[in-house]
Amino acid sequence: MPIALIGICVFFALRESAFLGPRNLTQLFVEFSITGTLALGMFMILLSGQIDLSVGSGVGLIGGLAAVLVFHHGWPAPAAMLAAFAVALVLWTLMGGLIVVQRIPAFIITLGGLLIFKGLFWLVIRNSTVPVARGDADNLYSLLTTYYLPARAGHALALLVLAVLGVLAWRHRAARRAHGLPVPAAAVVTAIGLATAAGVLGLVEILNRFRGVPLSLVLLAATAGVVHFLTRHTPFGRYLYAIGGNEEAAALSGIPVNRVLVGAFVLMGVTVALTGFMTTAYSGASTTTVGDLMELDAIAACVIGGTALRGGRGSVGGVIFGALVMTALLNGMTLLAVAPETKFIARGVVLTLAVWLDVVFGTAKN
Repeated sequence: MPIALIGICVFFALRESAFLGPRNLTQLFVEFSITGTLALGMFMILLSGQIDLSVGSGVGLIGGLAAVLVFHHGWPAPAAMLAAFAVALVLWTLMGGLIVVQRIPAFIITLGGLLIFKGLFWLVIRNSTVPVARGDADNLYSLLTTYYLPARAGHALALLVLAVLGVLAWRHRAARRAHGLPVPAAAVVTAIGLATAAGVLGLVEILNRFRGVPLSLVLLAATAGVVHFLTRHTPFGRYLYAIGGNEEAAALSGIPVNRVLVGAFVLMGVTVALTGFMTTAYSGASTTTVGDLMELDAIAACVIGGTALRGGRGSVGGVIFGALVMTALLNGMTLLAVAPETKFIARGVVLTLAVWLDVVFGTAKN
């Protein structure tokens, strides 16, 4: 993945020097934050061996509902977003319940959700354009993708992230050593750590040359941290891996399969709401095209990052890399003014290639 990402960046940088400029990189990381947040929710669904095709329509619906409450009904942005967030939780809880109680395949339920949510979305916004603010002042909604951290705050956040990553790496290494498992050489670990530190601090410095670290990137980092903790350090996360690996064996082992699957869909609803707010804010308004095909980008990001479509395999770090690959590809094509039909073909090729690789490596592993 790092090699693929570097190759994409080099290609677009050679074609258009502005690709690596502070302004475009800032825009790229805002887009990356949106795709990455949705992909993290999809990651937990795929990890359990399920799939959710409704998230793109859900992004439009939840973001549009909050925009209508703010613009047409004069609600304060926090109240509107909280109400839309509650709607997302209810919808995804119901879908998860239908899947586990009625034993209906997730593909069918979420495909129906895709159509239903799209229709509701258009009804809510009345097939028109609804701004995210009333025009008198910026509000919390619009600030999600227009607020940038001051330079010092960006550097402090980068140091905090590096410190957390360092502690986690040290604990992981110590745990493996305590159980007699092999660990990488100290020189390798040090080199990776220095490269990571240089990359993070360099990125912050570049973003500070434009406006600073986007708030949306902070939200993505927080979401990634929570999802990593849930999937790696809680029984819920271990249950997701177990269910995705073999649902029948997981049930026989005493794992509450139905409850865990519903929980995964509830968390999917949380990320859909957050992505819906950021996507609509980034667009500046809720329109009928918000959220189109985002479910495919989320699935592609997960599969590119090593998440198995059959479930039971994947990591948060892989999903983040996969989302960055997808975002860099789309951002570069937009910067080069690539025709929309070509962009559709490219997204389809990437998704097909990612699934093919998943099948090939999955078969080889088995």
